[in-house]
This record gives sequence, C-alpha cells and structure tokens, in this order.
Amino acid sequence: MLQSSFLDISLTSWLFALSAAFIIGISKSGIKGVAIVSVTFMALAFETKASTGLVVPLFIVGDIFAVIYYNRHTQWKYIVRFLPWMIVGVVIGNYIGKDLNETTFKVGMALVILGSVIIMYWWDRRKSKTVPSHWAFAGSIGLLAGVTTMIGNLAGSFANIFFLAMRLPKNEFIGTAAWLFFIINMFKLPFHIWSWGTITVETLFFDLKLVPVIMLGLFVGVRLVKIIKDDFYRKMILVLTALAAVIILFR
Repeated sequence: MLQSSFLDISLTSWLFALSAAFIIGISKSGIKGVAIVSVTFMALAFETKASTGLVVPLFIVGDIFAVIYYNRHTQWKYIVRFLPWMIVGVVIGNYIGKDLNETTFKVGMALVILGSVIIMYWWDRRKSKTVPSHWAFAGSIGLLAGVTTMIGNLAGSFANIFFLAMRLPKNEFIGTAAWLFFIINMFKLPFHIWSWGTITVETLFFDLKLVPVIMLGLFVGVRLVKIIKDDFYRKMILVLTALAAVIILFR
C-alpha cells in the first residue's frame, strides 16, 4: 500500500516525486542510465514496492514520446533477440516479488541498484569492449533485465550492456531501447494492476499530476543529449545512484 492518502503526502515526498518525474523525462529523451535515479527517488518518496507501480505509467508516457521521436532509428533485429528473454524474466520477477514483505523488497531493491552501479562502473573501466555475441549472452542478460524491471524497474543497466555490445550508434541505441522498453512496460501493466495491486485509479490520478513535469524533462533532455559530456554524466550518475541506494537501504 501507498501512504494512507495522496492528500497528506509530505513536502519531501512531493519533491522526490517531482524530481523523479523530471528525470524520467530526461531519461526517455535519450540520456541512458539516468532512469535508475528516478526509480530511487520514487522509492524514497513512497513505500518501495508500491513505488514500482507508480513509476510504470510514467515510464510509458516517456516511452510514447521516445518511440515517436526516435522511431526511424529503431533496429528491430536486436529487439527480437532480446525481448523474449525479458518477457520470461518479467514473469519470473512477478512471482519472486509478489509476496515479498516491504523490508525484504526494500533490501533487494537497494542491492539490485548497487549491483547495477557496479555493472555500469565495471563496463566503463574495461579495457576491452569485446562482448560475447552467443545467444546465451542475450538470454542471460535478457532474463536479468526482465526480473529486475519487474521487481524494481531497474533493467536499464542490463539492457545498456546488451546494446553497447551490439555496437549501436547513439541514435540507433536510443531508438531501439525506446521500443524495447515501451513494449516491456506495457507487458508489465497487467501484473502491477491485478497481481501486485500497485497500480490503481488513485495512483493513476497521482501520476497524471506528474505528466507536465515529465514533458518538461523531455524538453530539457533532448537538448542535453546534444551538449552533455558523457564521461562527466556517467560518473555523476554512478555516484548519485550509489548514494541513493544506500539511503533506501537504511531509511
């Protein structure tokens, strides 16, 4: 359950939620990796498991923009390779996360976030960028992406590793990832509505209030994609995300 009522949300929770919505807009505009911060902020604003359902419709709003804006760059052959494994992972994640209590879910989510940070840091530090292209690579990464996207909306780092391994140029990377996550987020909706009960009429009305902030984030993000320095951006995200995961773990 979420806090007793959206009418008595604290100012701090509102600030976290608004920040999360803004960052979702930025992430869906093409700045990959930053979405993990929005997930963390939303988890700080509300109960950890409940926050996963709040985030999914917001992601879909951003996904719609992304698939329209970057559609011409989509490489469907990579989606076909990766998506089936993610779908299986989502089903597994549904059953793993459905009956977890809030404390266990919170600890698991924090550990997955920290693990994602380690994976992204490891990738950046590798001298060799050669990654196996065998089907088992797509399968294992896809399953992990599916489980983590269902449990905590945290598939970004795993999907990024796969697309980086495929040597996709920036726009093709963004366009392909946009369609992948639009499809998988739509697939997750029924589980959050009927299995976990984390998406309700009340949560959707709350999400609706955050849509203008997402649009602002999209507007800003499109411009940031063109000017931001990748090295500085990734280091900033790694540090902020790791810090936020620790806060979730001990809050």
